[in-house]
Amino acid sequence: MAAAARPVDVVRHFPCSSSAAASSSLLLSRSKSRLASPAAAAASSMRRRLVLGVGAAAAPAVAALAASATPAASATPAALRDGAATLLITAGAYSLVRAFDGLTARRLIEQNLSRKIVHVLSGVLFMSSWPLFSNSTEARFFAAIVPLLNCIRLLTYGLRLSTDEALVKSVTREGKPEELLRGPLYYVIVLLVSVLVFWRQSPIGIVSLSMMSGGDGFADIVGRRYGSAKLPFNENKSWIGSISMFISGFLLSALMLFYFSCLGYFTVCWDLALGKLALVALAATVVECIPVNDVVDDNISVPLATMLAAYLLFGYSSCC
Repeated sequence: MAAAARPVDVVRHFPCSSSAAASSSLLLSRSKSRLASPAAAAASSMRRRLVLGVGAAAAPAVAALAASATPAASATPAALRDGAATLLITAGAYSLVRAFDGLTARRLIEQNLSRKIVHVLSGVLFMSSWPLFSNSTEARFFAAIVPLLNCIRLLTYGLRLSTDEALVKSVTREGKPEELLRGPLYYVIVLLVSVLVFWRQSPIGIVSLSMMSGGDGFADIVGRRYGSAKLPFNENKSWIGSISMFISGFLLSALMLFYFSCLGYFTVCWDLALGKLALVALAATVVECIPVNDVVDDNISVPLATMLAAYLLFGYSSCC
């Protein structure tokens, strides 16, 4: 019986120039490397399918290639963007406080006015900077670094581990370091909670920060200057201050909701949202009027009341 035929390697020698030989050797090495790597062969096949576009069969190849390439390509730019935004906002927050430290030290602005301007601007500017961060799931944690650093700073000076008289004078009522552990610390904790819990996709945190920073801030500024007519149940609060809180908190909340809705973070049905927003502002104003400052600070009671009212009226992720 004849032996079974088997494939054999046949090498034929042809006369050729040295350059042709080198070229054929290079082609042979490339072919071997392609055959030696199944993953490379599969990727090459996928690319050929994408180029040729075999009808509907090309769609799975596109999806598979995009899924494998996108995470690796976008992770690093997102982290760099979030890191840069964190550094920029941290520097801005520090510069804001330092600027009013200098104004207060030179007696160009009253201490109480300086404190409340910082109170208003810190929350508003921090919220306004959120779109600087990427859409990654880690973005909120980068943003949370800003209030976290401020927490550490306030604890350091409030516990007298270090001293910063200019800071103390610009953000406290009586110029005592211990005051940093109350209102200012509560303020940055609310900022931290709003970022981690609500972030940009929920109107609750945005409205809460607007009422705490803008509403409560303007209530104090206006009330101290023009608040001669006091509330009958709270001699420390005035009618004009409470009215200012309602109006400024309502307007700032509406402005910030418009800002974030235009950027596509959530939907606002304005025909319903404005009425609900007025109720939220009213609830926050009533809580701010109650004489419980010795028990609960405004920087805790106002945002908590606002969060509850906003959740009941709006829900978590929309204003409809």
